[in-house]
Amino acid sequence: MIENKRLTVSASPHQKSADTTTRIMLDVIIALLPAGIVAVAVFGLRALAVILVSVLSCVLAEFLSRKAMKKEDTVTDLSAIVTGLLLAYNLPAGIPIWIVMLGAVVAIVVIKQMFGGIGQNFINPALGARVILMSAFPGRMSAGAFADTNRIGWGVDTVTGATPMGLVGLDGVQEGAPTLMQMFLGTTSGCIGEVSALALLLGGIYLMVRKVISPIIPCTFIATVAIFCTFAQGFDMYAVAYELLGGGLFLGAIFMATDYTTSPITNKGKLIAGIFCGLVTCIIRLWGSLPEGVSFSIILMNVFVPYFEDWTAPTPFGFIKEKKNKAKEETKA
Repeated sequence: MIENKRLTVSASPHQKSADTTTRIMLDVIIALLPAGIVAVAVFGLRALAVILVSVLSCVLAEFLSRKAMKKEDTVTDLSAIVTGLLLAYNLPAGIPIWIVMLGAVVAIVVIKQMFGGIGQNFINPALGARVILMSAFPGRMSAGAFADTNRIGWGVDTVTGATPMGLVGLDGVQEGAPTLMQMFLGTTSGCIGEVSALALLLGGIYLMVRKVISPIIPCTFIATVAIFCTFAQGFDMYAVAYELLGGGLFLGAIFMATDYTTSPITNKGKLIAGIFCGLVTCIIRLWGSLPEGVSFSIILMNVFVPYFEDWTAPTPFGFIKEKKNKAKEETKA
């Protein structure tokens, strides 16, 4: 006698993973720690204060906003902590604390929760808040980002500006700029989390090994900047290396352009997104009025993500594209 067996049919996803939002966010936090340690070593306790205030403000803003909207508490998923870290890393160490708190409210309440919470925001919350703060407080956002190298005894002189990117352009690197080694290690001025390319690379490698992020966007983003600048700057490889190590390129390419919610899900879409970000970054850096363009390029990419995904969406199995009958169309006309 044949046993009657039932076939259980359920909704997707059919392939499940042990990864949770909390686990992924914890991996991102771990990956961001090296950059934070370097920031505190270079900028002192002021950087630590900015980081702590940013994280605590983001967590509190998420808790209170979810309570006010009578929605389930999502603080435990750790996404607010990640937003707080990324926001702090995009700010100078000398920025007033009240601006840090304002940025946290903008990132969590306005950009994230008002659009439905995690997974619903259309731009990266930390970058969105940074751009708004840059527009509202340009002087404050560009001041107080100097490395206190004498305090820690590294004996390295830093540039007299918020970011070394103001010292490089189509004519090459200006005199008095930090060396490539200083920029690689992080003993220079700039925003809290962007100064050390080494620390950011270590975090990126960790995320790739853990398979939290795909290498497509970071590698394509950075490679596009390298190739474009090579031709635009007359094959001045020192200037090209400066463009790669300086500013927020590594921070943006590794930790923000790869955000699950605001980046493409298809591999071809990620490739297009990386190239798009690289081109926009170079155009702003080399011909724009701002020394840095990473934030704006990622936000613009976030806006275009639905189109990137639509252009690169795979054809469903068994789908046959309907052919237009020109004869019938002409008859109807």
